Amino acid sequence: MTHSHKIRVYYEDTDLAGIVYYANYLKFIERGRSEWVRDLGIDQVAMKQDDGIVFAVRRIEADYLAPAKFDDELLVETRVEAVFGASLVLNQDVTRAGQVLFSCVVTLVALNESGAPVRLPANFRRNLR
Repeated sequence: MTHSHKIRVYYEDTDLAGIVYYANYLKFIERGRSEWVRDLGIDQVAMKQDDGIVFAVRRIEADYLAPAKFDDELLVETRVEAVFGASLVLNQDVTRAGQVLFSCVVTLVALNESGAPVRLPANFRRNLR
């Protein structure tokens, strides 16, 4: 299953060359992940308040393949690659009109309030199916 989230490139997202500044792709994929979790029916604020669990990025492996530019409409696509006890691995692509501009593998880990890894919440696992 692939989750899709539209992003528009604003002037503030670009550098002096008029292309999307490389670090902004990390913001784009974060928005894509946040919308994916929301669409799964998970309230991350409630999960933190009720269970003391938050998600953190542990690792990102990224490839910048082609530039995006001001006013481009982009699509952030998120797919689950693997689910483990306390972590999950996602594939995320940023595309424009079907062309992959940025591709990455993101490892997320569930953490408790003290920053220690904990099992993914049961309701989150259920919603992944």
